[in-house]
Amino acid sequence: ALNDFLQHLSGERRLSPQTRLHYRRDLEKLDKFCREQGLAGWSAVQSTHARAFAAALHHAGLDGRSIARTLSAARSFYRFLLREQLARTNPFTGIKAPKSARRLPKALSVDQAAQLLAMPATTPLAVRDRALFELCYSSGLRLSELVSLKLTDVDLRDATVTVTGKGAKTRIVPVGKPARAAIADWLKERKAIARPGIETLFVGQAGEPLGVRVVQLRLKAWAARQNLPVSVHPHMLRHSFASHVLESSGDLRAVQELL
Repeated sequence: ALNDFLQHLSGERRLSPQTRLHYRRDLEKLDKFCREQGLAGWSAVQSTHARAFAAALHHAGLDGRSIARTLSAARSFYRFLLREQLARTNPFTGIKAPKSARRLPKALSVDQAAQLLAMPATTPLAVRDRALFELCYSSGLRLSELVSLKLTDVDLRDATVTVTGKGAKTRIVPVGKPARAAIADWLKERKAIARPGIETLFVGQAGEPLGVRVVQLRLKAWAARQNLPVSVHPHMLRHSFASHVLESSGDLRAVQELL
């Protein structure tokens, strides 16, 4: 029956060899479990066995996502068995995998953040990059928010930036002194680079608005150049901002408001 099902995946459902391999591995786990339980064929499997199988996978150290995939394969297999009249019920209907533990986003330490932002700004693009990263870290901006900022969104005198985030919601957040200095340096360089009529604060070498991929690649390159032991991405700067403000203030609600 298992071989017939795998043939069904290939001939009727036209799934890729890699996907069929995953199905085979998952169902071989089920086959082994059923043999260990002394079950006389696929029709002998009940919902209690299905739950015990999910628990066994969990005890074996599989995460929620892997267990969910295996249970999905088992449900598909039993739908096939029902169609072929080789089973009377689908014991895996309604059997859910345990939820995977949420992975916390990684953050730089305070020293690592300082090491990154000590980057030498000896070229116009390096001046721009330092302003980008200082502002991202100083104000906890998302990457999409960072690249869409307009010149009028930043008020260096008031030390604030007006950010339009998800759902077109607007928030005003403070900008730290190092970030304000870096932005002021960039504004001097921007005049010679930006094309007429371009309103975004940050522009690329051609004078056009900056793309998110450019920021990701530049940050990764600068992190390597500054000898950081981790691969750095813009969201890591945002999370570092949140972690460091929380460490210094202990005010979770304020951090949520800033984010």
